[in-house]
Amino acid sequence: MYSVKDVYYTKRKQVQVPSVWKDRQTMLVTQTSVFPRRETSVIQVTATDADDPTHGNSARLIYSILQGQPYFSVEPKTGIIFTSLPDMDREAKEQHLVIIQVKDMVGQQGGFSATTTVTVNLADINDNGPKFQQKLYHFSVPESAAIGTVIGRIMADDSDIGENAEMNYTIEEIDSSDVFDITTDPDTQEGILILNKHLDYESKRRFSIRAVAINKHIDPRIVNLNQFKDLTDIKITVEDVDEPPVFTALEYLLEILENSSTGTFVGAVTARDQDVANNPIRYHIDQNTDLKRMFKIAAHNGTIMIAKPLDRETASWHNLTVSASEEKKNGFISRVPVFIRVLDINDNAPEFSKCYRPYVCETAKPGQLIQTISATDKDDPVEGHHFYFTLATKTSMNTNFTVRDNQDNTAGVLTRKIAFSRQEQVFFHLPIVITDNGDPALSSTNTLTIRVCDCYPDGSCSSGGVEAFALYVGISPGALIAILSCFLITLVLVLLILAVRRYKKGKVNSEKWEEVTENVVRYEDDGVEQDTKAFDVVTLRSHSKRKEPTPRNDMTALIRMSLRQSLRIGPDDDVFREFILERLHEADTDPCAPPYNSLQTYAFEGDGSVAGSLSSLESDSTDTDQNYEYLSDWGPRFKRLSSMYENGVKDRDF
Repeated sequence: MYSVKDVYYTKRKQVQVPSVWKDRQTMLVTQTSVFPRRETSVIQVTATDADDPTHGNSARLIYSILQGQPYFSVEPKTGIIFTSLPDMDREAKEQHLVIIQVKDMVGQQGGFSATTTVTVNLADINDNGPKFQQKLYHFSVPESAAIGTVIGRIMADDSDIGENAEMNYTIEEIDSSDVFDITTDPDTQEGILILNKHLDYESKRRFSIRAVAINKHIDPRIVNLNQFKDLTDIKITVEDVDEPPVFTALEYLLEILENSSTGTFVGAVTARDQDVANNPIRYHIDQNTDLKRMFKIAAHNGTIMIAKPLDRETASWHNLTVSASEEKKNGFISRVPVFIRVLDINDNAPEFSKCYRPYVCETAKPGQLIQTISATDKDDPVEGHHFYFTLATKTSMNTNFTVRDNQDNTAGVLTRKIAFSRQEQVFFHLPIVITDNGDPALSSTNTLTIRVCDCYPDGSCSSGGVEAFALYVGISPGALIAILSCFLITLVLVLLILAVRRYKKGKVNSEKWEEVTENVVRYEDDGVEQDTKAFDVVTLRSHSKRKEPTPRNDMTALIRMSLRQSLRIGPDDDVFREFILERLHEADTDPCAPPYNSLQTYAFEGDGSVAGSLSSLESDSTDTDQNYEYLSDWGPRFKRLSSMYENGVKDRDF
């Protein structure tokens, strides 16, 4: 309710009406109407006048409409605004401005007036259905597209707003509707076309489907007044993509007899190029699945043949991988597993299932069971194994033992005589023939070695030692002794060879050490003659404890002075120079002389030597009071030195 008051001048006031939506039952009168029926009340405007309403017509008001026809009208006395037309459409005009004028004095001249503006907004209802922008859509998709790939988008428009414009998209079945699916984008209200199944260009290249757009929220009062859905056609073209060859089967199972000859046909695999080009196919076997190269394949037609003899007992199944590739450059490759089963034939004779070591007591009675035997066969007949046990023909009249077939693939070995004697015979060899039920039947002769034993009362064998061990390993005692003897002899020879080599190696090392370190050459020059001798260093190292050298410094100077006095010569004397030159010449021409770069020094004499240590570097000092009689106690090697110093002392005394 809005009101305008007259204040002695004309005044214009705008009245805003947020919405004129009323009860829809009273508003929907035709299939195209979005507003209430004719003369539906919208709002009442009221004006007041300060004049005395009881005095004349001064306060008598009257309302009229200045703007808003022909859609609206106003009741002159009450100010109620009504609709005038039933076909108001929001999509045509959403907002209306209605200007209402009020006059006093019943509208006569000389009265006052005022105006107000009422803004009327039309509320939307779902009175429009969706309309596709195109009546035909074209899309293309490669045949290699994955499931869930978006093929394209379609769009339908709706003049309504808000939730009245929301819609759903569906596919109307024409052909292959299950290959595609369509969903609605909630943000853009677009239809998203999605791939629902794998495509195959060679099988079908074009698809035609029909899409339907329908409003999500439909007013049930006008559902029959308008079509709230729209249709469009969609053409989808499948694009060809180069594909790998396709085998006619997901896997192949082949069978071949194990006695088939090389080159025998086993089976064939087939693949085809599904592309339009239909390129030729070449086949080959993955060598990693056929390491022994047992099979070969024809490259042009996929025929598999035997390349080497087969043996079911070695390998009953062969699992191969065969590849098919297009002959063109960079062609695609497909692979398929091929399982080859090798069928059995009766090519193996039965034999003992294990190594038996039976024995018979010396006190055994006739008919006594001493061993139950069984057999095994590498073959695998369809009806199962059945073995027959008999004695060999040459021993069928054996008086010691007999064989009883139990008819269950086992047999019992029984005694036939009263007693056995180890002194007469220790071992009995019983040949037994085992025959299978193959076609043809195969048989083998297996020898059972039976030992005569001196048993305990409970029937257990009491023999032991070498004989028992030999029997355990399956050889005779003599053979076992021979083997052990050979082993011991070989072991002794090996140890002897190692000892000799070790001895020789130590001797060689000792000789080399003596040649290098245990020979000292001593030169003695006394001015008269030369004495060259060699002596062993080992002699000097005879004691384990080494004595520290004790050089006698008080003697070296005296020796040097005494030598000069005894010879009456010195370094500047002609005789001395001549002596040195002669010695140099002899050293130069001596083939046994040491190298020129060698240094001759006095060495430690060794523990227990009375000579002590001599040094040619400590003879500069003099000591005239030294007694040299002890030199004669040093042995024959120092005899010349002792006599020389004794003469020097005597000459000095004179």
